[in-house]
Amino acid sequence: MPRITITLSNERYQALKEAAAKRRKSLVTVIDESLDFYGIKSEQTAADLVAKARCNAGLGADDAMALAVEETRAERQGA
Repeated sequence: MPRITITLSNERYQALKEAAAKRRKSLVTVIDESLDFYGIKSEQTAADLVAKARCNAGLGADDAMALAVEETRAERQGA
């Protein structure tokens, strides 16, 4: 698994540590979950999710993509 180095302000770092402690999770897990929440995925992963949704819903490619975009926007607005 690749490793990266990021620079955070002391305030942001403290907030991240507090969020991880409250959730009883590691910093890496909190960051990873945050990236998932904001939809940060490879194009292939996103395409796989759409294909799976299309298969399960019996929708065509265009309808499945439209539904995926709609649901993603609704989820982000609810946060």
